[in-house]
Amino acid sequence: MTRGPTLPAHRLPHLPTPLDAFNTAPDDEVGALLLHCLRSLRWSRRLADHRPYPDVESLLAAADEAAYDLSRTDLAEALAGESLPELPEDTYSAAYTALSAANAAYEARFGHVFVIYLGDTDPEESLDRVLEGIRSRLTNDPEEERVVAAEELRRLARERLAAYLRGAGLHTSAAPPRGATGRRQPAPGM
Repeated sequence: MTRGPTLPAHRLPHLPTPLDAFNTAPDDEVGALLLHCLRSLRWSRRLADHRPYPDVESLLAAADEAAYDLSRTDLAEALAGESLPELPEDTYSAAYTALSAANAAYEARFGHVFVIYLGDTDPEESLDRVLEGIRSRLTNDPEEERVVAAEELRRLARERLAAYLRGAGLHTSAAPPRGATGRRQPAPGM
């Protein structure tokens, strides 16, 4: 028995990805997204100027590379846009007091809010991790802390970019990024 011609394989049309949207979006929209994630104008411009990126990993690698080239001024600008990490909603008020006091000591010593990447921390352990981080980093000299803070900032920015590129799209909002509460404010519930 003979059969008729075989139909070609069915192919789905190419659906745009968040990276496609990032690569083709207007400069002002991409600039706003990058500034929201990176908190530094120069850092944001470097990434925007090198579009298009072939894949998300290339964009994240470019963000990392640009982070290592931040000047003291760029780093200060990015740190000024950061806030204290968010604590779980059921955290007791004494914890907020302890966090506020520890951060005040940190800011008095280093001149900027404490930053720490908590992406791999269980939310129930975040308060302990933040307080332990502040206490241990208070012993750093200013240059050593600048290097540590820059690395934590790079990790935070990488997480924000990855979150947007996993599907959140290019919609920036006035809300602080995940893990932030508002500039220099502890999380609600104090």
